[in-house]
Amino acid sequence: MKLGFIGTGKITESVVTGISSSKIKYSKILVSPRNLYIAKKLSKKNKKVSIGKSNQEIINSCDWIFLAVTPTVGEQIIKTLKFKSNQTIISFISTITLPRLKKLINVKAKIFRAIPLPPISLRKGPVPVFPPNKTLKNFFNKLGTTVEINNEKLSKNFWSTSGMMASFYELLNTMSNWLVQRGVKKDKAQKYITSLFVALSEDALRNSDKDLKFLVKESQTPKGLNEQGVQELRKAGFYKSTEKTLNSILKRLNKV
Repeated sequence: MKLGFIGTGKITESVVTGISSSKIKYSKILVSPRNLYIAKKLSKKNKKVSIGKSNQEIINSCDWIFLAVTPTVGEQIIKTLKFKSNQTIISFISTITLPRLKKLINVKAKIFRAIPLPPISLRKGPVPVFPPNKTLKNFFNKLGTTVEINNEKLSKNFWSTSGMMASFYELLNTMSNWLVQRGVKKDKAQKYITSLFVALSEDALRNSDKDLKFLVKESQTPKGLNEQGVQELRKAGFYKSTEKTLNSILKRLNKV
């Protein structure tokens, strides 16, 4: 199987890195030269990765095509490319719907949408996929955890939550800087905060079959530090603001 990537940004870098260390069977990966720095870095790390001369050459040479460009670029270039009906095409583009993709691609190929996130480079994290497909599920399960979506409209909700990644990192940055301002060395502060949240996330994942309210309750003691923390943030509107931001991101996606 030959894999081709149209667009060579952060997501392509993460997905190709994950594939390179996975058990996925492939003979070759072709990446576009759009971001030559990332493309060269990927080709140096993996002998099976090559840089295509053009997007059309990648399509002509590969069985699976991954569309990893911005929505604006996607609207501009997809309609100019000639795809094959026997190809599997997976779009990572956030705002181009499946009906629109089919119209732009204009051949009866197998077309899907997926939402990979940067941790896929570590073969971790969820990968929402629409429509459900056994082959695609098995593929992404080797790179993380496939979440199959039956209704395309629901995918926008997943895109909305993925829009909070930078917010999460900013929270870690704020807490780390708070420690630094109080005399902790930066490397130790960052190691402590990141390790703490990794542990908390792993614990949450292990208990994901339970209502998350259980973890909120279990992590507090009466008049304890965690009770103070969550109560003050609730009073300040931190969590309501988070919900408001998610609604705002979803509203933006619904306009497309």
